[in-house]
Amino acid sequence: MSDSDATLTPAQSVRAGAALITPIALGVLPFGLIAGLAAVDIGLRVREAVGFSVVVFAGASQLAAIDLLGSGAPIGVVVLTVVVINLRLAMYSASLAPHLASEPLRRRLLGAYVLTDQAYAVAISRFVNESGPRARRWWFYLGAAIPLWLVWQPITVVGALVGDTVPEGVPLGFAVPLAFLALLVPAITDRPTLAAAISAGAVATVGAEWPANLGMPTGALVGVLLGWGLSRRVARTVGP
Repeated sequence: MSDSDATLTPAQSVRAGAALITPIALGVLPFGLIAGLAAVDIGLRVREAVGFSVVVFAGASQLAAIDLLGSGAPIGVVVLTVVVINLRLAMYSASLAPHLASEPLRRRLLGAYVLTDQAYAVAISRFVNESGPRARRWWFYLGAAIPLWLVWQPITVVGALVGDTVPEGVPLGFAVPLAFLALLVPAITDRPTLAAAISAGAVATVGAEWPANLGMPTGALVGVLLGWGLSRRVARTVGP
């Protein structure tokens, strides 16, 4: 039997996913720290900041929501912004669905909750380009997704606790735009993502004074739609 015909055990599959995601998980530590700091800075109590992180569990949308809440945006605008920013996760889910379709509903719901950009990238690259021993896909995905959650939540708690002790005169708000820039730059890998970033930033800037802070969700929606449209166009041009 060749290596490609072998199948890893569940435990081996989890370890394989975890091994690939661990270096990436360490890279999210600063952003989790900032999310906790910024949440406390806008007036959330530590337990509220931690609960917010557990429920949302999405770095970019957490930071966007914190920024909007800090500027007094209506809750409806905050929710809309989070939904728009996270629309990409629906596409990730659709891409992963054929590979995890045989799993029970409870597993797929858990998988949806812990889905992140990083876990998706690690999992889908393994699923579509498997070489060597085959991983049990659910367990591999879990091994890639859970470590990010386990890193993000405690570091958010640390950020919230530290932020709660920082004097009021120390401006922590600057950390949010810096974190956005750090998340944005590595994500720009082609023309569609560049166009999405530029258009979203331009609309959000123009709409900075719009009522109810609608500039940010509008910019996010424009960026998502433009990036999606251009990526579809590129895919049609390249062909199968």
